Amino acid sequence: MIYQTAKAWQQAEQKRILLFGMSGVGKTHLANMLRDCGDWFHYSVDYRIGTRYMGEEIVDNFRREAMKNPFLAGLLKSDSICLESKITFKNLDPLSTYLGKPGSAEQGGIPFAEYCRRQTLHREGEIAALRDTIAFIHKAQDIYRYRNFVCDSGGSICEVIDPDNPADALMALLSHHILPVWIRGSDDLTQELVKRFNRSPKPMYYEPDFLQEAWDAYLAAEASTEDTVDPNAFIRWTFARVIARRTERYEAMAHHWGVTVASEDVVDARDERELVDLIAHAIDRRASLS
Repeated sequence: MIYQTAKAWQQAEQKRILLFGMSGVGKTHLANMLRDCGDWFHYSVDYRIGTRYMGEEIVDNFRREAMKNPFLAGLLKSDSICLESKITFKNLDPLSTYLGKPGSAEQGGIPFAEYCRRQTLHREGEIAALRDTIAFIHKAQDIYRYRNFVCDSGGSICEVIDPDNPADALMALLSHHILPVWIRGSDDLTQELVKRFNRSPKPMYYEPDFLQEAWDAYLAAEASTEDTVDPNAFIRWTFARVIARRTERYEAMAHHWGVTVASEDVVDARDERELVDLIAHAIDRRASLS
């Protein structure tokens, strides 16, 4: 870790953290709070994926859908209208909706092969965006004169690295420049996240082998074919299984490269000072277990 002791962290002139955990545990809440303090650069991995690495694919998908409408098709072909993605730190829907859901076209699904192709694009984009963290650390200082840096990572960070390998190249690179901080969700919060997802299931990224196994298992369990799968039912079924998997992977990441803070403590942190103290206590806990 780049901060070996709580004192080193508290006295550091440049504080750099990478927040990771399930979507909904408070990563973006913390990142926004720090940014609002005025001395923290907020780098969003998902925003970087959706603009730098998948922006053209997202807009092309808008065009593809618009071309199905004769009126819009004519305007597009004559360059009379322009389609663009309005992705922001607070609205990442263009990215998630592009990923889509596999299954019945009549129910809004896309072919599984196309779904996997988009998953691969996301994986490549996420790895590249995570690597870009280092470049943005330098940009934040050299161009914008920010002393501190917070990376708001996507929930799927644990799917694009090997959390059980302490020599994982990407995490080794990141942890050399930034402190990974796992926001661990409570059991109550986890249940709330499941309820929230079931109310409004959103596309997400999965590690390829896990996804293929989940797809095969779902088809067998439901005696379904690709053309009859309810897309929302499949991703609800898969989400219920991915939570435990990701929790184990996040825990391994924190063990090898970072520290852990509880989601309930994150919610109670009212300002930068309280968060700095919270992370200092986490560093102390890690040191006491070494």
